Amino acid sequence: MHTVVVLALDGVIPFDLSTPIEVFSRVRLAEGGTAYEVRICAATPSVDAGAFSLRAPWGLDALLDADTIILPGCADPGVAVPQEVVDHLRKAAADGARIASICSGAFVLAATGLLDGLRATTHWLAAGALAARYPEIDVDPDVLYVDNGQFLTSAGAAAGLDLCLHLIRRDHGSAVAADAARLSVMPLEREGGQAQFIIPEQPPVPRGEGLEPLLRWMQENTDIDLTLGDLAARSGMSIRTLNRRFREQTGTTPLQWLLRARVRQAQHLLETTDQPVETIAGHVGFGSPTAFRDRFKRIVGASPHAYRTAFRGSRPAAARQRATSSSWDPEAVAAVTAAGSAQPLSSVNGQAGTPSPSS
Repeated sequence: MHTVVVLALDGVIPFDLSTPIEVFSRVRLAEGGTAYEVRICAATPSVDAGAFSLRAPWGLDALLDADTIILPGCADPGVAVPQEVVDHLRKAAADGARIASICSGAFVLAATGLLDGLRATTHWLAAGALAARYPEIDVDPDVLYVDNGQFLTSAGAAAGLDLCLHLIRRDHGSAVAADAARLSVMPLEREGGQAQFIIPEQPPVPRGEGLEPLLRWMQENTDIDLTLGDLAARSGMSIRTLNRRFREQTGTTPLQWLLRARVRQAQHLLETTDQPVETIAGHVGFGSPTAFRDRFKRIVGASPHAYRTAFRGSRPAAARQRATSSSWDPEAVAAVTAAGSAQPLSSVNGQAGTPSPSS
């Protein structure tokens, strides 16, 4: 039988800990019988899980008998990983164990060096800190999980379910995985990545700065077909001066700022109205529905239709704050994110130029 060992460290997030326990322990094979034996191990006799403490039946040596090791997230990903944990994980990997992390559990896996040179993900709030601390890792904050074969990582919260179902499908095929998904009341595959759950920050309007009147006007006129020349004329500056001051005061270009404002307005309309996507595209200033869909998916990570399906009427917009239901403390994450340089467009009606979402 395939042995899954879940490692519980101090500060473990209960949701991340319980997800693999529940999902793997309920998997049944088509011919009958259980597919996995699930064990919980810890480095200490008692583990602080925030609202409660727990005692794991196994110690770290259980990692050496595992076929699959799951590393749940911890509330403070900045805490150093005990060296004995690192050593046991490295030895288990050398013996062929598959190791997967959930949420900020990627920091534990990264501490072993096993992710160096590989692509990985974590909760989007912690992605910048992971990339800064471990520059050898190619951190992708937009996906639900990354499968490198022996080493896998997932985003936060419900993405741990996606990862576990993916592992079951790898081990036993789609039919067994689909049955596990039904027991978890989850789709076997979800459209899009975790970028669709990130509410883009409202483009900054620096108060007291010279650009504030222009930025307010741009926010109120997202439906107008504008060019960089139009914005320069409105501000009374040359295009060169406008670009320079925009970069100084907002950290981006005028046209990228306007595109994000348009997408943010489109999200609001998708959540609160029944207007067709084509109508919304025109309302927020895109020259064609195709250009709108492309830009929306680049920024949000899901199509307008998928976004509306996920968020229309699901809960009040006020409840969807940038903070998520994950239990780890975002303030404990030293988020160091390098600001990428934005590529200016020749026009901002959504028809010319398609820089990457990081622009």
